[in-house]
Formats: sequence, structure tokens, C-alpha cells
Amino acid sequence: MPRNVFAGASPGAILITVRVAIMTAGSRGDVAPYTGLGHGLARAGHEVTVVTHERFAGPVAAAGLGFRAVPVDPRAELASRSGQRLHRSWSPAGKLTRLLGLARSLVGEVAEALLAAAVDSELLLVNGAVAPLGQVIAEGLDVPCVGVYLQPLSGTREFAPPMIGTGSWGGPANLLGAGAVSAALDLVFPDACRALRARFGLPRRGVRATRRAYERADWPVFHGFSPLVVPRPADWRPGLAVTGYWWPHEAPGARLPDDVEEFLAAGPPPVFVGLGSATVPDPAELSAAVARGLRAAGVRGVVQRGWSGLRAEGDDMLAVGDVPHGLLFPRMAAVVHHAGAGTTAAGLRAGVPAVPVPVQFDAAFWARRLASLGVAPRPVPLRRLTADALGAAVREAIGDPSYGQRATAVAEAIRAEDGVRPVREAVDRLALGAT
Repeated sequence: MPRNVFAGASPGAILITVRVAIMTAGSRGDVAPYTGLGHGLARAGHEVTVVTHERFAGPVAAAGLGFRAVPVDPRAELASRSGQRLHRSWSPAGKLTRLLGLARSLVGEVAEALLAAAVDSELLLVNGAVAPLGQVIAEGLDVPCVGVYLQPLSGTREFAPPMIGTGSWGGPANLLGAGAVSAALDLVFPDACRALRARFGLPRRGVRATRRAYERADWPVFHGFSPLVVPRPADWRPGLAVTGYWWPHEAPGARLPDDVEEFLAAGPPPVFVGLGSATVPDPAELSAAVARGLRAAGVRGVVQRGWSGLRAEGDDMLAVGDVPHGLLFPRMAAVVHHAGAGTTAAGLRAGVPAVPVPVQFDAAFWARRLASLGVAPRPVPLRRLTADALGAAVREAIGDPSYGQRATAVAEAIRAEDGVRPVREAVDRLALGAT
């Protein structure tokens, strides 16, 4: 049964080090926040290992954390024939169904890697994408397990499930929708969880039954986003906390590449365009539309290649690779992005207007949040993106001073939050309780 090891203790001086494994899977946005969270825990004296895909070993090591690899390359999977099928459905439900099918074919490999890393750990911090596996592993090894989520996955009457990407359906329908999404997610894990339970000699129990047992026990889940952006729903169960953002770790003294600094110095602040880890069917066509749109708005552009392979040509455009958003975004006039959770957070922290171009899954949820905060005009979904639409949105974002003023105010508020502290205090309580 799940254990809430954090109840009833008070934080204080650490008496022992806790060996913590942070487990996550997905794109860069599903990993980068944990470099900041893990670094904060390590500075408090704990031994932290991040368990994720090999392609993210560099940022993890740069944060001073241990690393264990998960033998799946998410970029390669998205580029595969199965991954490309995501582009064949424009409906959120269709995309989610295809994604879950792809995930189910890979989850067995992920489970083996998580188990190997967990054997030497005293606490598992699990992302929502791997939570069902982490829960069974924690039960089998008799170690505590805590959720560290980047999106709100628990049902609420206040908004529809973010992964569906729609607006609110109303209280009862929102709850029903959340239940349907949870049931769909559960279908990814039965075989892998059954194999894990058999290996440990645990009683047979389905994924849904395990999830509900954890919920009844008020299993703790920390959510790494700002309560200013998504206030904690009033109808959430006990144990669900909204902490504030976990900012990706940036090394002291880090700076932008020389070519970026030279481009910035050559003219007025440009507009950033990037789709992060999202992929698109025709990168060349989209790149051309982006360039025409920015030029129609009368601005220079910094275009991030990302996993879509966007391009930029001309003296008024600069193509960049993986550049830290924390350093780049504050130098922009506005940021045009796919509204992933991590890029949304980086744009808010920078205090500049946004133009959200949601691509899929929870992006539409974050895009609506940006608009409701007053830091962005109405979202322009990727499937409706044209040069004219992009140009008009950019002109509005930088031409209406209210967006910049509101962005500045929101940035000041979220920078004052310490999202790491609640998690660190919980781990400290575990350390105290173990003595």
C-alpha cells in the first residue's frame, strides 16, 4: 500500500542524506525543470540522480546531478513511422490516442531502466508520465514515492483535462473528461506493471486500482507551476500542492553564444520563434511562413530550429539551436512559441509578451492561460498559422503596451516564488524521520 512518509514531521536541520531518484520521460520540457529541482535538493545535502533519456545527460550533468539512462530516444520515436502518424490527426483526442499507442509499445523498456535506478534509492520522485511504474516499483522495494508533476493531471470541475486541449465543458463534464483521460492513460501500463508486480511477488492489482489506492491515501503530488498561472483547484483532494515553477538549472556565468550576442547588438530586440520538441509535417513551408509573418510585422527574428528543423535566412533572421531560454527570452521583444509547459514558464519569467502557437496536447491549455493573464493575444493554433495571422498577432503583442506591462507584473510575481522549497522541506522531513 502507498505510504505518506511526510505526514506529521517538521522541517529542520538535515541529519542524513537521502538518495533521491527523479524519474521522468518525454521531451526536453519534461526533463529541464528537474535539473533545477534536483540542483536545489542537492544543495540541501541530498544525493540526486535523474533517470531519463540519454540525450538529456548533458543538462543533468551540468546541474551537478547523477544520471541514469532510459533506453528510448523520444526524438527518434517522433521521427519514426509511428511518430509521424501523430500528424495525421488534427483532433486532440486522435493525437492523444496515437501517442498513447506509441508509449505503450515502449513502456516495457522504460520500466526496466527505472527499476535498475531505483534499487539504490531511498526516495522516488516521479513525473506523471511514469507515475504508475514508479508506484509499483516503490511498493516492491518498500521505499516512498512522491509525484512531481509539470501539468495538472487530477480531475477538477474548474477546467477540462489539459491533455485534451479544449476549453471548459462545465463542472460535471470536466470531471467526466478527466476520468476518461485517466482511464486512457492507465491503458499504457498494464503489461509493464503486471510484470513488475510479478517480479516483486506483489498481489495482483490493476493500474486503475493502484492509482485509486494512492488517491485514497492522499498520495503527495507537488506540481511545478505557479499558482498565479494555475491556482490550486478548490475541489482537489488533500496531498495535491502547487509549488511554483522549478526553473531549469543555469550554470553561474553562463552566456549566450557569440553569434546571438552579435545579432542582438546589430538592431532592435527581435522576436523569438520556436516550437521546442514539437514536430511538423513540412518544416520548409512553415519556416517560410514564419519569415514572411515576422517581416510583415516589421521585426527581426531569432528562430530556434528545435525538433521541427525550422530554418531562417536573411540578415534580419538568425537560426539558433538549443539556447537557454532564461538568457535569451529577456532580450526579446516577444516570444512566439508552441505553448509547452516549460517554454510557457520561461516566457512568463522573462516578462515579455507572448504569441502562443499551440501544437498539441496540453499546449492549448497553457496558451489560454497566457491569454487570460493578459500577457498574450488570442492564441494562433499551428494548424491555422499563416504569415498574415502570425504578422497580425506579433504586431498586436508588441504594439499594445498592455501586454508588456502585464508581462512585467506577472514576471515579478512568479520570480518571487520558490517552487523548490516545498519539495526540499518534504525530503528534509523524510531525512529527519529516518533517524
